[in-house]
Amino acid sequence: MSNQIIEILKTLIKSPNLASKKWICQQYDSQVMNDTISTKGDASIVRVRGGSKNKALAMSTDCTPRYVEADPYEGAIQAVAETYRNISAVGAKPLAITNCLNFGNPQKPEIMGQIVKAIKGITEASKALNYPVVSGNVSLYNETDGKAIKPTPAIGGVGLLADLTKRSGFKFRYLNDEIYVIGKNDGHINCSIYEQEFLKIKECKNPPKVDLKDEKLHSEFVRELIDKQIINSCHDISDGGLAVALFEMTTKNLGCNLNFSELAKEKGEENLMNVLFGEDQSRYVVALNKALVYNLKNLADKKQIKITRLGEVCKEKMIIGSGEVEIKELIRINESLFESKFS
Repeated sequence: MSNQIIEILKTLIKSPNLASKKWICQQYDSQVMNDTISTKGDASIVRVRGGSKNKALAMSTDCTPRYVEADPYEGAIQAVAETYRNISAVGAKPLAITNCLNFGNPQKPEIMGQIVKAIKGITEASKALNYPVVSGNVSLYNETDGKAIKPTPAIGGVGLLADLTKRSGFKFRYLNDEIYVIGKNDGHINCSIYEQEFLKIKECKNPPKVDLKDEKLHSEFVRELIDKQIINSCHDISDGGLAVALFEMTTKNLGCNLNFSELAKEKGEENLMNVLFGEDQSRYVVALNKALVYNLKNLADKKQIKITRLGEVCKEKMIIGSGEVEIKELIRINESLFESKFS
């Protein structure tokens, strides 16, 4: 099974949704005027000039159109929650959102229905997270030969990072750091990239639902961990699920030695693939020094938050049970698609 997990991971990370966009985005100067502090977290961080030298803004833009197409209401909630999660993952407090509602021809009842339900979802999530909509616009009639684009209510979120010295990136930083997942791992594979790319089920139904109470609780928990400098790395789990998030945290020099026995024990060995590649919401992966694991567990217990140990940071490989792969090979696979198609 270990080798099968690795082969599935290779398949997913070279798919268009998960393949690295590095070749495209690096052609733009993201360091204009040197105000960009970081683009290497789940949210980008930009310096605020004047006043405190340590103050910055964290920003993230998100939407998962396949979710919205399957269920406009739940998909829109997820888009709002994703920005909230990404901003929290760098240590910033989410403040507000803007939106761009990209849809087809609103004169068609089914398209107007998508718009109405998406707006309701955005409203619901914004209220629950205390994350108001302060601006927005629309882009309608997006069609080719009468066929509409996937409904895409793109959400742009902004948050405040009060102290730049207390922020987190998503890459592993230190050898032997312990790795934990925060949140419930139920293995929801409907509408996942695993379902589409590996199981070859193209029709997307029943996207993962966001429990907005968990979303708020887990995000506040992560921000506290970062503020108290308990964790060294933090990454939200989204497209591709837990296994893909773990790969995204690796570097050429730092990999991970993983043991999924606890996950398999909870959900059954037969459901492990769903757990590793399902796209359950409101989850994070964190890495921290072994000496601080007690602090993590103690705080999680107080807040009644589920955490599960996954393994530890190691050198240069992703090791899963008896299977292993060089991180350099995974990076090569992940970065090859767009450069080969467009260069």
